[in-house]
Amino acid sequence: MITFFLVGLTVHIVFFLSIFDIYFTSPLVHGMPPHATLLPPPASRLILIVADGLRADSLFMPLHNGSSRTPYLRSIIEEKGTWGVSHTRVPTESRPGHVALIAGFYEDVSAVAKGWKENPVEFDSVFNQSRRTWCWGSPDILPMFAKDKNVFFLHLLGIDTNGHAHRPMSQQYLNNIGLVDSGVAEVVSIIEEFFNYDGRTAYVFTSDHGMTNWGSHGAGHPSETLTPLVVWGAGVQTAQRATDPQPYIDEYLQDWKLEEIRRVDVNQGVLPLPYLNNTDHFKAQSMYTNALQVLEQFKIKMSQRKDTTLSFFFTPYHQLDCLDLNHLLKLVRLSFVSHQVSLCQSLISHALEGLVYYHTYDRFFLGCSVVLGFVGWTSYVVLLILKTHASLIRNPSILRQIPNHTLARVFMCLAVAIVAFLLVQKSPMTYYIYCLLPVPVWYSVLKESGTLTDLIHSAPSLPLWKCLSYFLLVALGVELLVVSFFHRAMLTLGLAVLSLWPFVCGIFGRSKLRSLSWFFSCLCLAVFPLMPVMGRESNIHLVLCGGVLTFFTSACFLFSLWQRSVLHPCDRQQFMLHVVVCAYVPFLTHSSLQQKQGLPLLNQIISWTTLASSLLVPLLSSTRLFHRLLSILLSLTATYLLLSTGSEALFPPALSWLMYVWINIEQEAMLAQGVPGRQELSTIDFSANIDISKIRQLKLDDIRRSYFFVFFIITAFFGTGNIASINSFDPTSVYCFLTVFNPFIMGGLMMWKVIIPFIIVMCTFETIQVVTQLSSRSLFLIVLVISDLMALHFFFLVQDYGSWLDIGTSISHYVIVMSMTIFLMLLSVVTHTFTSQRLALWRRPKIHFP
Repeated sequence: MITFFLVGLTVHIVFFLSIFDIYFTSPLVHGMPPHATLLPPPASRLILIVADGLRADSLFMPLHNGSSRTPYLRSIIEEKGTWGVSHTRVPTESRPGHVALIAGFYEDVSAVAKGWKENPVEFDSVFNQSRRTWCWGSPDILPMFAKDKNVFFLHLLGIDTNGHAHRPMSQQYLNNIGLVDSGVAEVVSIIEEFFNYDGRTAYVFTSDHGMTNWGSHGAGHPSETLTPLVVWGAGVQTAQRATDPQPYIDEYLQDWKLEEIRRVDVNQGVLPLPYLNNTDHFKAQSMYTNALQVLEQFKIKMSQRKDTTLSFFFTPYHQLDCLDLNHLLKLVRLSFVSHQVSLCQSLISHALEGLVYYHTYDRFFLGCSVVLGFVGWTSYVVLLILKTHASLIRNPSILRQIPNHTLARVFMCLAVAIVAFLLVQKSPMTYYIYCLLPVPVWYSVLKESGTLTDLIHSAPSLPLWKCLSYFLLVALGVELLVVSFFHRAMLTLGLAVLSLWPFVCGIFGRSKLRSLSWFFSCLCLAVFPLMPVMGRESNIHLVLCGGVLTFFTSACFLFSLWQRSVLHPCDRQQFMLHVVVCAYVPFLTHSSLQQKQGLPLLNQIISWTTLASSLLVPLLSSTRLFHRLLSILLSLTATYLLLSTGSEALFPPALSWLMYVWINIEQEAMLAQGVPGRQELSTIDFSANIDISKIRQLKLDDIRRSYFFVFFIITAFFGTGNIASINSFDPTSVYCFLTVFNPFIMGGLMMWKVIIPFIIVMCTFETIQVVTQLSSRSLFLIVLVISDLMALHFFFLVQDYGSWLDIGTSISHYVIVMSMTIFLMLLSVVTHTFTSQRLALWRRPKIHFP
């Protein structure tokens, strides 16, 4: 098992890392000769002012009385400059936003995993290409772009800070915008006076990203991606009156009372000619220089491809490679000025397409290699399940499998051929790993061909229609889980279908109460995926309701246990007061923060003490099945309540109710199938040694149990939020622990909040393995197959184009599914300790549980 785990871990790490070589290598090209416009520039200096976290509507929207909270910038828009909306991309964070501002391109996708670092990918920017740059602002931002060469860069962080702390609709945020407006007026006055009003200064005022109503940024909501842009000064077109209706389908112009002034929106990377106030000749020369620079990149990329790829595999880009580029550039130079701009734009467009073509040239080849390895690994796991955990009729035929020495020689020759092919192509070392991995995997599959023969031989004795229906349902179920990553409402549909299970399989006639409990608990849990994960307002009364609901259900459960068995007073009272206190602490904290009194020290002490004890206290309770499960639930729910701000506080009680019913109803399912040896659930002890002789082989119903487990894990992922999106996490949920911004501690607390529902599901699955007398290894292998099938789906859905929202979502989905099996294996060790181990801090009388 250890060897299999290590091999499986290695294979999954290779599959995971492959997307970064296939999809996320840097497209930037280095080593081109620089090109510059030789005409004199209209400005001698540039003043770049970035108001971090400023939304477009917050700047442009007038007050109720018709005046503006930014009178200076409003006067610039109406009289002196050009304005518009800058459309940013995800992630709407400081570094990607500033890269787009100063370099003119969106953040390199190969830097997606490198975080806030100074130039994780080297690139040229307006700072590099200027003689001198002076920067003032946040010490978190300026060092990222400190390789300076005449540019003045002023970074203003106050708006972003107030937005996080008080939300963008707060008076603090709006007052800070007015403060920035007056500060900009003062800065402009000082600069103009210093340079004797020479009229050679250009000003750009913009923002790196916006902010949601709930005080976050990083994803793709319009409040984050729409940022203001106001440009004025030397070389900039002055305000123009709009004589015709402007070509924008949104209603911002009317809302902002700016429909009479020309609006010019920009996307990073495109030269915004309407902003320039200069001759047509200057504009044409600027476009021509831009085209030359892009074509230099194209030539280098094309030459690299020709140098490293076999000629008979090389297919040149048809739009440009078959043309004489020098002749094309000559035609551009000889064209009329009015025609040069359009020719240059067309040339740039084709060159960019060619860059993409050569950048993705190996993608299909590498993708096929990885998919071949994926399919081979999944096939091997299926054969392993059939060989070791299924009751197949063994076929004594001598033709059961291919001779090992012949098979080994064939695959050795194949490996040598692959290595020779990659050597001739001068491929990177990682290519060898991706292309050679399928060789040993498929060798292992074909070595187990005898198991496939046994399956064929056993087919007449199997209920084929039942097998086909099971596999069809699981296939549809896997598709539903894949779609649920994009549409959480699919989990609601899945829970609605699962609620009918006892009525379809005949359990209802045997146990009506448990069947109805399953039905209603599924429907209750089905409500949560329909709730929004973003933009929810805090509702501390729902947190109190979550505490009361947990208290009530626990009291009922403890009363039923008390009637059936002896229960120590400590087990009855251990957590009841604890849950009530932890539901009331968020209420006190919320009230204190609203009154600007800060986080009370006592509340902070209680919160951290509860968190620290949540992993220790369950180990003090009895190891009897339901006693230990209740102890785990109450201990974890207490912490969850401290990290809740609204309706999500109701999720653990609803999930736990369904898990409790699932444990009971699985026993009824075993009786319905005629499985003997039922043991009363209340008498099962987690710490008892499992009788290996009672471990049974797999049955078709175990596939359904494994699918239920994966489904509930995904429901835990997306039930109250979206772990694939940074925007679904509310920073106010950690205010019971700390209010000072600390991304690492806050991130850790929010991650623990996400893990708590997983532990509840994992403990339930651990219980079902004990109840159904099934090997945990066999169930894990089925879960591995299901998760790998989902991972193969998401491998095809990974993309490196479109917005960063699309890119980041495709990566996070693939990462979640690829790491799910490894994560669940590690979590299973924790839950096994949680359920079976016990710390004896005091000696109890022998009449009580061991």
